[in-house]
Amino acid sequence: MTITVYGIKNCDTIKKARAWLDANGVAYGFHDYKSAGIDAARLARWVALVGWEPLLNRAGTTFRKLPDADKQDIDAEKAQALMLANPSMIKRPVVEYPGGLLVGFAPDRFGQALL
Repeated sequence: MTITVYGIKNCDTIKKARAWLDANGVAYGFHDYKSAGIDAARLARWVALVGWEPLLNRAGTTFRKLPDADKQDIDAEKAQALMLANPSMIKRPVVEYPGGLLVGFAPDRFGQALL
């Protein structure tokens, strides 16, 4: 099974997710979108699968520091533009696996999908 974890290597949630994957013997690749970015086609595919709302991290510092005008009237197009310009605004981790996509870390969901 090919699994790719997307996130930022220094993120605490990413560290927890990677530790869980390692402890459960799940092989995966890691894509750091802070250093490598994220391409528009992949982000659009994620939005098509789960919607933009679960992907946009409104609780993070990057989002909170945006001008108020950028935080208002968000729709799929505006959310994707914000996430492409600021990959730190993408909720972490995003895990692509055959047949699905996981957004955020929850050990029970990871176990159901990946074990």
